[in-house]
Amino acid sequence: MPMEQRGVDTIPEEERTSGPRDLVSILLGSNLCLGVIVFGWLPPSFGLGWWASVSSIVVGTLVGTALTAPLALISLRTATNLSTSSGAQFGVRGRLVGSVVGLLLALGYTALTVWIGGDVMVGALGRLVGLPANGVSYGVVYGLLAAATVAGAVYGYRVLLAMSRVLAVGMTALLALGVIAYAPHFTTDALPEAGGYLLGGFWPTWLLATVAAGLSGPIAFITLLGDYTRYISPARHTSRRVLHATWLGLILGLLVPQLFGTFTAYAARAALDYAGPLVDASPAWYLVPLLLAASAGSVGNAGLMLYSMGLDLDAILPRASRARATYTVAVVATICVFVGHYASTAQDAMTSFVLLLTAVGTPWAVITLIGFARCRGMYDADALQVFNRRARGGIYWYRSGWNIPATVSWALGAAVGLLAVSLPSYEGPLLSLTGGVDCSFLLSGLVGGVAYLLLTLGESAPARERAATDTESVAALTVTAEN
Repeated sequence: MPMEQRGVDTIPEEERTSGPRDLVSILLGSNLCLGVIVFGWLPPSFGLGWWASVSSIVVGTLVGTALTAPLALISLRTATNLSTSSGAQFGVRGRLVGSVVGLLLALGYTALTVWIGGDVMVGALGRLVGLPANGVSYGVVYGLLAAATVAGAVYGYRVLLAMSRVLAVGMTALLALGVIAYAPHFTTDALPEAGGYLLGGFWPTWLLATVAAGLSGPIAFITLLGDYTRYISPARHTSRRVLHATWLGLILGLLVPQLFGTFTAYAARAALDYAGPLVDASPAWYLVPLLLAASAGSVGNAGLMLYSMGLDLDAILPRASRARATYTVAVVATICVFVGHYASTAQDAMTSFVLLLTAVGTPWAVITLIGFARCRGMYDADALQVFNRRARGGIYWYRSGWNIPATVSWALGAAVGLLAVSLPSYEGPLLSLTGGVDCSFLLSGLVGGVAYLLLTLGESAPARERAATDTESVAALTVTAEN
């Protein structure tokens, strides 16, 4: 299979040969991995019982999917990735906001996947062949996972899609075996080792779990969905079918692995750590399937995240090829894996990462969706590529390539979110207004969306009408190349 040559440029119609089934396959297959499974461990580690943990994950996933899934329709119309598409709202330079948010999201999840997958592999190999759990072992395993991940990401979308189809079947079978393996020790009681409710009360802790474990899953895809739907043709597949496929893929692809993580957390009594207890509680016959799940699943998920990172860095640095950008971010992600392993606890690192990125990413998603609704899904795909061609002009040029109202609105929403977040090592000053409950994603999305609506009340015709009438601007699209 040839290496993908496309970066964030517009995908020609003849290359848009994927369909809704492929979208479900890639969202399901790539998420059946320990990097997603481990999020199901968070609610038990917060001190919640079985039913409270399950409800927090289900509610968070459904709410997050309702917000995130419509973003898939944007790249269906623009034939490029979502951060580049957001140039319609933020400007062809302002869409760098989306590229940076997407880069950070994918970087964190890539590092987390390799970190957790590598830890389980070392533990399983320790029981199987006596591999010592020392720095050399972790370094070699992390390096092998990173190398395999880079190979898939560099070859691109078609290889990752084929891998996801295999993983959707193979990982489902491995997880089904895992349910049988861990079932004898399963309990629905809260784990006493967790030390009670993390935030002191049931509802604050349940809401934290809803955001950190449930909502964070779909939010991780706010900049990723377009990487796949840009290869689907709107001429052959309706928006409704694509939206339904996104809903199905996200819900199944997130709930199945996360609920498996919750189930095994109680069965393995994994209150303070997940990887170690998971391996220790495994019956001998399941160690090889567990090793396969840790390795293959991690490569599939991290490969998809690394692919997205390569696209986002390619969007930030147009002179860099997608392959070169992918190699660069792979090195950074691997460094983050070692930092996470040696300098942080899993619970604190995961909770802080997802809450911060959710607070920063939600207002960007809300503003982008408002713009999509306003222009009724009509974009000038050529005008979105101005920055990538190092040119000026076009209907999304705004002021020197930035739409100031959109950028300011995002900044306001992100700032409010960061001031209202509750982390293991930091509590925002706005928490006193919410009774100590972390509502950062709600406040950031609300403030960002309302600010954008207010600041653009008197704005001229939306992109749909301007694309049809402002022929002079479109004609000037590639005028004045930048050096």
